[in-house]
Amino acid sequence: MKKILLLSISIFLSVNYFAQETEEHSGDVKMLPSVDLTDMEGNSVNTGALGFDGPVVISFWATWCSPCKRELNTIHDLYMDWQEETGVNLVAVSIDDEKTKGSVPVYANGKGWEYLVLLDPNGDFKRAMGVNNVPHTFLIDKDGKIVYSHNNYAPGDENKLYEAILEIANK
Repeated sequence: MKKILLLSISIFLSVNYFAQETEEHSGDVKMLPSVDLTDMEGNSVNTGALGFDGPVVISFWATWCSPCKRELNTIHDLYMDWQEETGVNLVAVSIDDEKTKGSVPVYANGKGWEYLVLLDPNGDFKRAMGVNNVPHTFLIDKDGKIVYSHNNYAPGDENKLYEAILEIANK
């Protein structure tokens, strides 16, 4: 029984790793979908018309997700430099549901995030982007193409993201 369990876990991890690597390096051109969300003040924001001139990082997160908060807090420490050098903007999309979405402004404002924070309590944008779990981070170029995708967070992932930002900011 233990061998079957270990084999199953190994296969799952291998498939998951392969899928993630394939997604990050895929040649398929995917465009940012257009979905109506709300910001923390209740204003409607369409994801297809964010209006940024440079690269856009979209990070799906939740208040109950520790890796999500670690990622966004780490990026927060670097964000001003990133913006100055590349013109990048970050959009933090909370997938907190109706019960927990009230915690989003408390947390984001308490951390002093200068990001645009959008709420996706019904998961419409999450589904449109193919997000299965959080954190999930995307990089969008100035033409609305999804050029980078990374799922989960480990220290140092922000450096890989920054390298991808630099690559498209200089085009």
